[in-house]
Amino acid sequence: MSEGYKGRIGNLIRDARKHRGLTQHQLAELLSTSQSAINRIEKGHQNLSLEMLARIGAALDSEIVALGAGPTHLRVSGPTTLTGSIEVKTSKNAGVALLCASLLNRGRTTLRKVARIEEVNRLLEVLGSLGVQTRWLNADNDLEIIPPKELRLDAVDETAARRTRSVIMFLGPLLHRADAFELPYAGGCNLGTRTVEPHMAALRPFGLEVKATDGMYHAQVNRAIEPGRPIVLTERGDTVTENALMAAALHPGTTVIRNASSNYMVQDLCFYLQRLGVTVEGVGTTTLTVTGCEVIDVDVDYAPAEDPIEAMSLLAAAIVTKSSITIQRVPIEFLEIELATLEEMGFRYDRTEEYVARNGHTRLVDLTTHASDLHAPLDKIHPMPFPGLNIDNLPFFAVIAAVATGQTLLHDWVYENRAIYLTELTKLGASVKLLDPHRVMIEGPTHFSGTEIVCPPALRPAVVILLAMLASKGTSVLRSTYVIHRGYEDLAERLNTLGASIETFRDI
Repeated sequence: MSEGYKGRIGNLIRDARKHRGLTQHQLAELLSTSQSAINRIEKGHQNLSLEMLARIGAALDSEIVALGAGPTHLRVSGPTTLTGSIEVKTSKNAGVALLCASLLNRGRTTLRKVARIEEVNRLLEVLGSLGVQTRWLNADNDLEIIPPKELRLDAVDETAARRTRSVIMFLGPLLHRADAFELPYAGGCNLGTRTVEPHMAALRPFGLEVKATDGMYHAQVNRAIEPGRPIVLTERGDTVTENALMAAALHPGTTVIRNASSNYMVQDLCFYLQRLGVTVEGVGTTTLTVTGCEVIDVDVDYAPAEDPIEAMSLLAAAIVTKSSITIQRVPIEFLEIELATLEEMGFRYDRTEEYVARNGHTRLVDLTTHASDLHAPLDKIHPMPFPGLNIDNLPFFAVIAAVATGQTLLHDWVYENRAIYLTELTKLGASVKLLDPHRVMIEGPTHFSGTEIVCPPALRPAVVILLAMLASKGTSVLRSTYVIHRGYEDLAERLNTLGASIETFRDI
């Protein structure tokens, strides 16, 4: 085996071992070998027989050998009627922000019920390379994070860092840890400067300057510079707001952030910072006032709230299949506009009284959907920053509009070209006309019929196609579904618990 190939297999084995929550020592005992042998295997310094690979795969309940066999696909038999109840999992975007924010704390952070998705796995690899110890505590996906005395900023895992979009959120916490450091990022140098600019505008008041060249952020910090006046964000972005918040958390003075995002993941980050002893005022508004601490060293236990986008995915699944299901732990305050829009379209549902999420703040309800005949809304559907209709929820209205009677205009003004992927629904029988890169006209009702589609590279449109396949007559195949695993944990399996017929397979 070549060194690179052995290294890749070693990484796969390490990932699978961590996913099972095993130490190297525990895996060694299962295989009747030494911990040093497991260490060599994971570092890619060991030749492996197929028999040994199969034994490791069996011990880790993971098809290590098959992982080289190419991408996974989904085969969907429809049309489906869903029944039963399902709990919404915790927010992917909050989990990612909290992993980055754990770098602010010199003590132990325990996060409850973290989404076990690819983006989180990659971030754990990056944190591990910096010397941070992370371990899954149990089957509930509770995660323990213990930082080292000194972070190894020169040892960052480049491969993992380039496979996540979230590494830019290390800039806020790390600017207090070193006067100069480098971070690898995904994509070529051309986009680098442009995408980093809103973050730079937010972090420059703390003395941070970043040059983006050939896939690396080169960061330098001038300690003499401190925020002298409010930081005004030119775009109300979630990750930009989070970076500014994390930079402010370790700045002992008071920082005012204006035009801040008040979205769900930002609120979770604020609540976590409050547990760390940082004063954050204005949570849920567009002006945040942060009084930071010079040093944060506390043992903290925090439970991120449930994911409104996953809740919307499950709602859309029920609506397009005309099913009655109960969706538990829905973060209602981040879905109120979506539900009001759906009610205008004729959607019927019941909801329980509100109760509080484990973070002590977010309002939850249980929703029971009813099979409803929908009609197109009178007005176009378009997203807005919170408290408007969530940008990530807009694509779900494409498949919902496809089963409604009449014409619906969707206006996705935020992303260049994301709307184009929604035209893939035409392959299943929908009438979706692309008016320009940001607008689609959808005419319903649709009688979906099954076909084979390659997964689009955008997460939400990929899920939208999967949901349409649930309502399609016959067999559909969705190919190369890695993008769905980046943002959802076991989505196909969880839909199957509600009565869907989705089978995962690989090409032999």
